[in-house]
Amino acid sequence: MAGRTRPPDAVVEQRRQDVLRQVIEHGEVRITDLAERFEVSLMTMHRDLDALVDRRLVRKLRGRVTAYPSLTLETATRFRVGLQVAEKEALADAAAVEVQPGMTLLVDDSSTVFPLARRIAEVAALRVFTNSLTVAQILAGAGHEVGLLGGRYRAEFDSCTGPEVLKALDGLHADVSFVSAAAVTEGHLFHPVRDYAEIKQRIVGRATRNVLLVDHSKFGKSAPFAHGDVGAYDLVVTDAAAPAAELEAIRGLDTGVRVVPIPGLAATTDPDRGTDARS
Repeated sequence: MAGRTRPPDAVVEQRRQDVLRQVIEHGEVRITDLAERFEVSLMTMHRDLDALVDRRLVRKLRGRVTAYPSLTLETATRFRVGLQVAEKEALADAAAVEVQPGMTLLVDDSSTVFPLARRIAEVAALRVFTNSLTVAQILAGAGHEVGLLGGRYRAEFDSCTGPEVLKALDGLHADVSFVSAAAVTEGHLFHPVRDYAEIKQRIVGRATRNVLLVDHSKFGKSAPFAHGDVGAYDLVVTDAAAPAAELEAIRGLDTGVRVVPIPGLAATTDPDRGTDARS
């Protein structure tokens, strides 16, 4: 009897990315639970996990698997783009109103700003500076003037870092900057990679108005490299699942907060949500 047909490589890779997201979200998961959740044999799940282990994305323990390390995973572009998609789209809608025709913008390489780049592509006559090849391609493809902040190209993030990027930023001034963060705790911002932490902090000093986009999954986390706090920003745009204590910490630093609903989440009665609010 003929054996079962193996799924296409694209299907297998998508399942592995879904498995990775599950591990990231829960921190540690039993391998048998993963096999049951994704409706595959234990042998198939071990093959999937072995492939992720080979990429240094997870660690297999006795019957369990953990992310390795979770925050670093969230910075890898090929995995970031598939996380919190609905939230990122909602943040993009809320932040796009900050952009007017003819503005000069600074945009970092965070996957959170990719949907925003697609929204503002429709705004006329923008000049945009970015270290992200993805952002550059989106906006240049729409006919905007784009300055790519070049330096060391890091393929895993599809963006540039290094002293060349920092030096280029020192010579720029923008109307608005858009940045995200890998981790936020009590208003303090962190990133697992020093080069990116330095770029984010430098961008904030080069714009008249600074906007931080961060979905709820980034709150209450930390990473090795700090890049200031939300007090350097004029506005934080987040979603309705953000912890109340973290929102209060932001307001306590005299920073505006715009909290937006996301599909499938019940509306809140907090009168500050959905508006710019200062403590």
